[in-house]
Formats: sequence, C-alpha cells, structure tokens
Amino acid sequence: MDFAIPDAITRKLAVLDQFIEREIKPLERENLQFFDHRREHARTNWDEDGTPRREWEELLAEMRRRADRAGHLRFALPKALGGEDGSNLAMAVIREHLAHKGLGLHNDLQNESSIVGNFPVVHLLWEYGTAEQKALIEHAITGRQRIAFGLTEPNHGSDATWMETTAVRQGADWVINGAKRFNTGLHTATLDLVFARTSGKPGDARGITAFLVPTDAPGFTAEFMWWTFNMPSDHAEVTLGNVRVPASAILGGEGEGLIVAQHFVHENRIRQAASGVGVAQYCIDESVRYARDRVVFGKPLAVNQAIQWPLAELHTECEMVRNLVYKTAWHLDRQDHLKVSEWVSMANYRGNRLACQAADLAIQVHGGLGYSRHKPFEHIYRHHRRYRITEGSEEIQIRRVAGHLFGMGGKKKRDEG
Repeated sequence: MDFAIPDAITRKLAVLDQFIEREIKPLERENLQFFDHRREHARTNWDEDGTPRREWEELLAEMRRRADRAGHLRFALPKALGGEDGSNLAMAVIREHLAHKGLGLHNDLQNESSIVGNFPVVHLLWEYGTAEQKALIEHAITGRQRIAFGLTEPNHGSDATWMETTAVRQGADWVINGAKRFNTGLHTATLDLVFARTSGKPGDARGITAFLVPTDAPGFTAEFMWWTFNMPSDHAEVTLGNVRVPASAILGGEGEGLIVAQHFVHENRIRQAASGVGVAQYCIDESVRYARDRVVFGKPLAVNQAIQWPLAELHTECEMVRNLVYKTAWHLDRQDHLKVSEWVSMANYRGNRLACQAADLAIQVHGGLGYSRHKPFEHIYRHHRRYRITEGSEEIQIRRVAGHLFGMGGKKKRDEG
C-alpha cells in the first residue's frame, strides 16, 4: 500500500502557494473588511434581503479571473474545457491544503469560491447536457451565467423522492408547478436547475426530471431569501406557477433527474469532507499555538491536561478522517460514484462533523477571544455547520452506510439522494 501523495499533486500545491502569495494575498490585504471582524456585515446587503453585496461578489469574481488566467481555476475540469482532468484524489488533497490555510480570499467556502473551482453544475452539463446545453458551460465557468440548484422543497428535504413539484406535458412543452426552498444561487441566477416529478408515485426514485428553467420565465418567482446561520444568503424560496419550458430544457433524460442530483451531491460531498479536514487541522494548530503562548496562573495553558487531551483526541480523529477522505477519493477515481456511495457518505458526515467539533474546541481553548469575531472560529463553525444538513443530512449519510452494512441498500436506495 502506497500512502505517498503523488509527486504531481505535491508540485501543484507548491505552485498554488506561490500564486496565492503573489496574486491573491495582496488583493485580500486591500479588502480586509471582508475577512476580519467586519466580514459578515461587509459581505451582506442587509437592506436587499440579506443577499451578498455587489462589492463582495466583484472581489470574488476578480479572484476567479486571476486564478483562471494562471491556469488553476479549471483544474478539476476536463481538458476539453481548459482543465487538467484533475482527479478526485488531487482535488481532495488540494481542498484540504487550501482550507488548512484558514480564512482568506484563496478559498472562501461560504459561497464555494476557490482558486481551484468545484463546478458541480458544469460537470452535470458536460456529462448529461445536449449540445445546446453544453454551450452554457463557458459562461458558467466564467460567471457570465449562473445556474442555481432547486431540489429541496418546503415539505421535503432529504426525502427528495416525495417532492410535490410536478411537470406535465402540454403539447411540445412541459408545465411546472410547485415550490422550492433554499434554492441556492437565485440572487444572480439566469437559470435554475429545477427537479420535478413527471411520472410515477411519491417515493419512487425514477420519474423525477431535471429542467433548466429561465429565472425570468412567467410564473417563476423568487419570493424571498432565507436568512441563515451564516450570512449573506443566496438561498431563495421559489414558487413555480404554470411555468412553461420546452422539452429541450430537460437535463439528463426524462425521469432520470435523481441520477443528475446524485452526481451533483457526490461532487460536493467529497470536496466538503476534504475541506472539513483542512479547516479542522487549522483550528487544532491555532489552538495548540495559543495554548503554548497563553500564560494562566503563572504557567502556559498548554500544560493542563484539560487542554492537551481534547486537542490530542481531535488531532487523532483528524488523521483518521484524512485517510478516509483520501481513500474514498482514490476509489472515486477508479469506480462509478454510485458504487462507492457508502464511502462518500462516511467521509462526508465524518468530515463535516469534525470541522464543527474543531471550531467549537478552538473557541473554547481561546476563551472569550475565541468567542469574538476577531478570531475566525465562529465563522468557520457557522459555515461548516450547514454541511451537516445540506447535500444530504448526516442522518441520511449514516442511513446509507447502514443500508450497505446490513444489505438493505438496493438499487432504489442508491438512486436516492
């Protein structure tokens, strides 16, 4: 068994570090209000339904332009799209490495922005899209067009196969009715990837179809943005009233929408897990550093077992989850993602939980200072806490693992998100 990180990935990390110091850190220093204790306020337009401020998104766009010019942004995309066919293992190592650097413009995961892009929707267009739909890819990469993601509903979250949004055929078109909740990206999106039942009965994995719906279509309404634990918000409550789209709006085939959704969440789940490991290690390292320097009752805080043991246990947990994430990514590079979904679930829920535990412990070790917004731990906790719910809650992930363990994870279950 070879546990060494491939040389090509190690070289990539060094190149990324040089790029960050040369191109990104100076830009970050010019815009510190988005990263210091003012970050949540600076990023959020409270008077515009809590959506991201224009200046914040312009800064992120400039970061992505620089990363694209340097050849980093598209790393994980196919070479035909200007990428490097970056492997899942490479992306796991890179995302962990970037998250381990802490809060910064190089890798601000509050809105999935990074110098090495994730692009789950681009992967969907490339894998399932028609020629017309693939023509959207370049604009989606560069940000000239944004495609939102509408799966969750007011009455249905993890139980996506019970969704109430429907689409029925009328002549050559489809007419969609229903509602979506936490519809991500709606504040700037031109298209929304809407999932609707087109056949079958509630609970059936098949019979759900994915539609690319223009956000300016008659009957499509973003009612309001949900203000969340981590602000700003781009998560809209959406209603669809007799929204008409052509058959060419279908992505991935009629009735095969959950395969599309599963592909989306697997792209995100393993990246989230890797980021969770990286940010957990950052919290551990910062806590160790502080405990060594902080003197209480005439001696360093670090000499106390009450400080040593929780950090030692968390450091051990971090190493175990890191190896699980790497092994899962290695499997994903060699097998269809549906065949290793239980591995992805294990890595995801453990990585997300680890990040929250580490941020919480870092707050405790740093005391009142840790609780303040002058340290990044509260921001880290608020961001990573959502991942224990989104992309399939950790309870759903554990159920998937249990289904595999007890032989109850048949094809129907594997098709469910």
